[in-house]
Amino acid sequence: MLNKKEFKKIRKEISDSDAKRESTIQQSREIISLSKRIIYALHRNDIKSASSYVKDIEKKKATLEHVSLDTNINQTALQEYAEALCYYHYIKDKKIPTKDSLKISNESYLMGLCDLTGELVRKAVNEVINKNFKKAFEIKNLVEEIYGEFLEFNLRNGELRRKSDQIKWNLKKLEDVVFELKLKGKL
Repeated sequence: MLNKKEFKKIRKEISDSDAKRESTIQQSREIISLSKRIIYALHRNDIKSASSYVKDIEKKKATLEHVSLDTNINQTALQEYAEALCYYHYIKDKKIPTKDSLKISNESYLMGLCDLTGELVRKAVNEVINKNFKKAFEIKNLVEEIYGEFLEFNLRNGELRRKSDQIKWNLKKLEDVVFELKLKGKL
């Protein structure tokens, strides 16, 4: 009555799909971990380690399959990747890479930029601690520029919209830092 070969084929397809899912989840976790290591190294001014992690993350990202999962971990990994690589290139080259150069989707890129602004606040505070007041002011200007670009979008309510609201609060923190520096005559 039943076609046993068909059920055998279905079981294999499900098994293959589960294996691909588990592999994607593991690769995503590794990308997220490397992203955090890149950022941490950069905050410690350890460009050498960060560069090594960038090589590793590029290899991992190249093999990450773009499959639809019941979890968004692969999308989260790409957002973390965007954040880490944008921060890395900002520190190393004074430039924010483009979406196309990172080979990621619009949403992953934009969400990574939203998160980047939080790391830039942290960087600016560290620069103030180290008496690099001009650098803190430059960072404030960059976050202001990012915020201005996001204002041009008509974002629907969703995760990207919520994350983009972080930029406004991060900019406010930086404006407060710069205001304090100006009051103290440091800028």
